[in-house]
Amino acid sequence: MEEPVFESRVDLTKLSAQVGKIKEEIGKVIVGQEAMIDLLVTALLADGHVLIEGVPGVAKTLTAKLFSKIISVEFSRIQFTPDLMPSDVVGTSVFNMKNSNFEFHPGPIFSNIVLIDEINRAPAKTQAALFEVMEERQVTVDGATHIMKKPYMVLATQNPIEHEGTYRLPEAQLDRFLFKIVVNYPNLDEEISIISKQHQREGSLAVEEVAPIISAEDIANMKAFTQKVHVEEHLMRYIAQIVQETRNNPMLFLGASPRASVAILNGAKAFALIQGRDFINPEDIKKIALPVLRHRIALSPEKEMEGISPDVIVQQIIDKIEVPR
Repeated sequence: MEEPVFESRVDLTKLSAQVGKIKEEIGKVIVGQEAMIDLLVTALLADGHVLIEGVPGVAKTLTAKLFSKIISVEFSRIQFTPDLMPSDVVGTSVFNMKNSNFEFHPGPIFSNIVLIDEINRAPAKTQAALFEVMEERQVTVDGATHIMKKPYMVLATQNPIEHEGTYRLPEAQLDRFLFKIVVNYPNLDEEISIISKQHQREGSLAVEEVAPIISAEDIANMKAFTQKVHVEEHLMRYIAQIVQETRNNPMLFLGASPRASVAILNGAKAFALIQGRDFINPEDIKKIALPVLRHRIALSPEKEMEGISPDVIVQQIIDKIEVPR
């Protein structure tokens, strides 16, 4: 029996070309890390924020900077430190002696793409300053609400929490990140390529090798396509079953919330789109479920003491649920 041939309901030629350009530009500098780049583009189309975790030196910050540069929008970078105050992030009202009024001076969080470096270096009070802006794309200061410009995306990097001088991010904040991407060490061939590229650069900065190729209007159009991606009802049930299972798993102390179900849906739609399809399939869901769920669950104390990774539990759950056909 021949496999059915599916045709796109909308023309994705231009979008596919734009996604290809993004990957090509980042690939001029970054060796490997194709999965991370795919997830960054997916998050951009799904209108979500991304947390990137890895040990120092694996190009977390560099990738975020490159991703920001190829998009022709405003960009700001915040280095989180233990003494950083909420007003250093969101801004503050300053009294103007000339007109005897308070004037709001926006902080670095007011941009289109915000890179927060080492987000787990700042204490809980500063972390809490991000809650409103990440969820609602607005900031309220002294009773006045300030709306963020579109697109708005937070890219945050962190070192593993067992390193000294770091704070564990609160669950409520972790839930606001669409994806948590874990960056591992390169393999031997990739590391040789990294060294070779650095040698050929002859001292020039890596960021200078890429140029802005996507505008805010392009992103808005790409996001509009995401909303049109078709989802069968049995696939929605599949997503719900995966998330429900996290709440019934004896190895987990905390399961994922309904926000995780919505995140998998939106992520799968955007991921299908960058694969050149206007419909999602079970493989899209399986691909997206891990980066969506790994930071939204909490292991039971026994499993945490055993050193089991959340990724292992999530993968077991995905493998357990019957794939709809």
